[in-house]
Amino acid sequence: MNHSFRKTVLATAIVSAFGYSNTVLAQEQAVDEEAMEVIEVTSFRSSLIKAKDFKREAIISRDSILAEDIADFPDLNLADSLQRVPGISITREGGEGRQISLRGLGPDFTRVQVNGMEAMGTSASAMDAKGGASRTRSFDFNVFASELFNRIDVNKTYSADQEEGGIGGTVGLYTAKPFDYDGAKSAISLKGGYNDNSEETDPRFAGLISNTWGNFGALASVAYSERSTTEYGTNTTRWRREGGKTAADPTDTELQAELDSGELWFPRGHRYSLWNNQQKRLGITTALQFKPSKELSFSFDLMHSELENEYDEHHSAVKDNDIVKDLEWIENDGHKEVLYASYEDATWRNENTRRRNESEFNQYTLTMDWSLTPDLSMSAMVGTSSSDFEQPQVLKSNIHAKNKVDIMTDFRGDRFYGISTSPNFDVTSMEGFEVKDIYMQENYITNDFDIAKVDFSYFIGDTGELTFGANYKKFENTGYQLTRSNAQNEAPQNAGELTLTDDLVNIFNQHPDQNWIQADLNNLLAYYGLQGTRLDDSDLSENDKSPVTEETSAVYAQYGFESSVAGRPLRISTGLRYFETEITSAGVSGGVDIETARTYSDVLPTLNMVYELNPDLLWRFAATKNVTRPSLGSLSYNASVSQTSGEAITSVSMGNPNLDPFESTNLDTAIEWYFEDVGYASAAIFHKDIDNFIVGTTTEVVYSTLGLPEELLPADKNMDSIFYLERPENVDSSTIKGAELAFSRDLDFLPAPFNNLGVIANYTYADGESLYRNIYGIEGNDQVKPFSGLSKNSYNFTLYYEVENWGARVSAAYRSRYGSGATSSADQDESGYHGTTYVDFSSFYQLTDNVKLSLEGINLTNVREESYSDSHDRAYNTITSGRTVMLGITAQF
Repeated sequence: MNHSFRKTVLATAIVSAFGYSNTVLAQEQAVDEEAMEVIEVTSFRSSLIKAKDFKREAIISRDSILAEDIADFPDLNLADSLQRVPGISITREGGEGRQISLRGLGPDFTRVQVNGMEAMGTSASAMDAKGGASRTRSFDFNVFASELFNRIDVNKTYSADQEEGGIGGTVGLYTAKPFDYDGAKSAISLKGGYNDNSEETDPRFAGLISNTWGNFGALASVAYSERSTTEYGTNTTRWRREGGKTAADPTDTELQAELDSGELWFPRGHRYSLWNNQQKRLGITTALQFKPSKELSFSFDLMHSELENEYDEHHSAVKDNDIVKDLEWIENDGHKEVLYASYEDATWRNENTRRRNESEFNQYTLTMDWSLTPDLSMSAMVGTSSSDFEQPQVLKSNIHAKNKVDIMTDFRGDRFYGISTSPNFDVTSMEGFEVKDIYMQENYITNDFDIAKVDFSYFIGDTGELTFGANYKKFENTGYQLTRSNAQNEAPQNAGELTLTDDLVNIFNQHPDQNWIQADLNNLLAYYGLQGTRLDDSDLSENDKSPVTEETSAVYAQYGFESSVAGRPLRISTGLRYFETEITSAGVSGGVDIETARTYSDVLPTLNMVYELNPDLLWRFAATKNVTRPSLGSLSYNASVSQTSGEAITSVSMGNPNLDPFESTNLDTAIEWYFEDVGYASAAIFHKDIDNFIVGTTTEVVYSTLGLPEELLPADKNMDSIFYLERPENVDSSTIKGAELAFSRDLDFLPAPFNNLGVIANYTYADGESLYRNIYGIEGNDQVKPFSGLSKNSYNFTLYYEVENWGARVSAAYRSRYGSGATSSADQDESGYHGTTYVDFSSFYQLTDNVKLSLEGINLTNVREESYSDSHDRAYNTITSGRTVMLGITAQF
C-alpha cells in the first residue's frame, strides 16, 4: 500500500508539473512495472473517465477537460468548454466564449498558464459595453484555437508549489506532445460553419503530425479558421435625468412642469446597431522531447497564435431630442422612466465605423525532468512569452440631420428593445444630412513574461514527500492610445463645409428593423485626403503611455504524506510560499518623465487534505492564503495635474503603483463519491475572506508628498499647496462564499437502448459583495453591491448518448444576472447583464476506424443578450448573434 502510494505520488507530481504531455515519460520513469493504467482517449465517454481519474488523484480541488480525440477538443472554443466546469461562467464575443468567472470572481482573479508557464491573452471588443480595449489581467480565451490543446486543468484550491496569484483559481492549458502517442500519429480535420445572422459559410482546419524514434519525439500541429459574425439589436448608451428639455407647445404647462422637475429618466440616445466581424485565427505548436536516459528527459515547446478581427459597425441614433411633444412614463422603484416620447426638431445621427484588431501570442519553453536518485528528482523550466494587441485602425464617421426631424421613441412594447421612427422623414434620403465628424483612433497593448523555475521532490520513508523550489518571473506591460477627433478640420484637403453627394453616402440595409443612409467611409476619407493616415505622438494623451514592470522572486517548501485514521487513508500536504515583488511604474505628465518603484512581499501558507471515508468516498479540506495583483491600469503611473488657478483646490488624477495585492484567506471542503467507470457526485463549499479591495478615492494631500516634479504645478501653486488626489486605494475587505454540486455518470442501469445514455450536471451558488463609493456621483452615497462578474446562480447540464460508432450530446449552460461594475456616474449606479441559457449540440459518426464525421450546433436558441444600465434595470444594449452549425470530417493515420 505505502510502496504503491509513494510511486503514485511521484507520478502525480510530475504530471502536475509538466502536464499530460509527459504522462508516458512519468509512468516509465516513476512507476516502472507498476505503471498507472493508461486509457486511450478516443470518445467523449472515455475523456470523461480520464478526467474523473485526474480529479480523484489530485491532492487539491481540480477539474479537468480532455480532448476526445487527436486535434478534437470537446468544444470549438476553450471558454465554451470551461463553462461546463462547476463554478465557471463565461462572457461571449460574437457568440463565442471570451473570458471566464470562477466561483463568483471575475476574469481578473483567475490566473492562466500555458504549458506550465503563466501567460496573458489580450483581445478587444468592438462594443464599449463589453470593455473595448483595456489593460486588465483578464485572459481572453478566444485568442487560441481549441484544436491546439488536449487538456485543461482548473485548480480551484491553492498549494504552495503553485505560483501565487489567482484568488479565483488557476487554469492550466496543455498542448499535445509526441510521447502522448505510441509511435507515429497524424490527423487532419476539416469543418465548415454557417451562421444564420451573417449568412456566411466559414472554413476551419486543424492538422497534427507526431512521431517518436526511440528516445526522441517530435510533434507539430496547426489550426486555422475563419469566422463571420453579425450581431444586431438596439441600445440606449445609458439613461439620464435630463434637464433643459422644453415642451413643443409653450402652452402645455403640465408637460413643461414634468420636464422641469428633473425626475424623468430619458434614454440618452436610442439607436439601432449592427456589428459585422470577419475573424481569422491561426495557431501553431511544436513540441520536441528527448530522453537520453531513463532518468533524464527534456521537452521544448513552441506556441504561436494570431487572431485578427475586421469589424464594421453601423448605428442610427436619436440625438438632440430636447423639444418634447408628448411622453409616457412608468414608476420604476422611485424613478420616472420614460417609455414613450415624441420629439420635435431632433436629430438622426448615423455612424459608420471600421476597426481592425490584431492579437499575437508567442511562447517558448524548455523543461527538464531528472531523477537524480531513486528518492530525489528535479524539474526545471525556462521560458519567455509575449502577448501583443494592436488596434492600428479605428475610423469613424458621423452624419446627422441636425434639428430637422420629428422622432418617436417607444419602449412600451418591450422595455429592452425600443423602436424609433420618423413618420414624416426619410432616413434613407440624403436630404437634410450633413457631416458631423470624422474620428480616428489607435490602441496598443504589450505583455511580456520571462520565467525560470526549479523544483525538487524528495521521498522520505514510505509515504512522505518533500517538495521545494524557487522561481523568478518578470512581467512587463505597456499600453497607450492615439486619438484624433474632428479629423476633417485638420485634413490635407479640408474644403470647409461639405455638401453630401451620391458618391459620399450609401444606404445601409442589413439591420432587420430599419434602413438608413450613412457615409461611404472610403470615399469620405478620400475626399479629405485621410486615406492611409496614421496617427503620431501628437495624438497621444500624455496620461496613456505608462509601462508597468513586475519582477517576482519566490521560494516554497511543501511536505506531503499519507497516514491512516480509523483504518482509512488520509493524505495531507502542507507548505509555505514566500514571494517578493518589485513594481516599477513609469509615465509622462506635462512633458516630464515620471517613475516610481516599490517592493512588497508576503508568506502564503497552504494545507490540503484528502480523507478516504471508503474506497469510493473522499472528503477534501483546504485552508490556504493567496493573492491577486491589481489591474495594470490601476498600477500605471498616469498622473494628470489640473492647471486650475486661483483659490480653488486643484486636483491630481493618477494611478497608484503603491497598491497592495488583494489578499484572500480561503476555506474549502468537499465530499466526492466516485462510481465505476464514468461517474461521480460531489458537493463542495467555499469561503474566501478578501482584504485590500481597491476603490476610487478622493483625498486632500500636500503636493510634495506625491513624488511628482515641480514642473507640473500650475503657475500660482507650489510644492506645499493642497491638492485633491483622485486615485485607487486599498480600503476595503469582503467575503465571497458559495457551494457547488456536481453529478456525472452513465445511465447504464436503464434498459437497452437507453443504457447508452449519460448525464453531466452541475450547479453553483456564489455570493459576495463590496462597497462602492459616491454612487450617482453624490459624495457619501456609498452602496454595497455584488462583485463584478458574479452570477449568484449558474448551472450546466449535458445529456449524451454514445455507442461504438456514433454518439451525440446536447448541453445547456445557464448563468444568472451579473454586474459588470458600479460607477460614480450621474447616469447609472451600476451596469451588467441579464441571465442567459445557451444550448449547444454535438454529434459524431465513425465512418471507418480512421475517419469520423461530426455535426455541431452552437447557440441553438439564438439567445438574446441583454445588458442593463442602473440597478433600476433599464435597457442598455440588446443583441443577438445567431445560430452556428458546423459540419466536419476528421481522419487519423
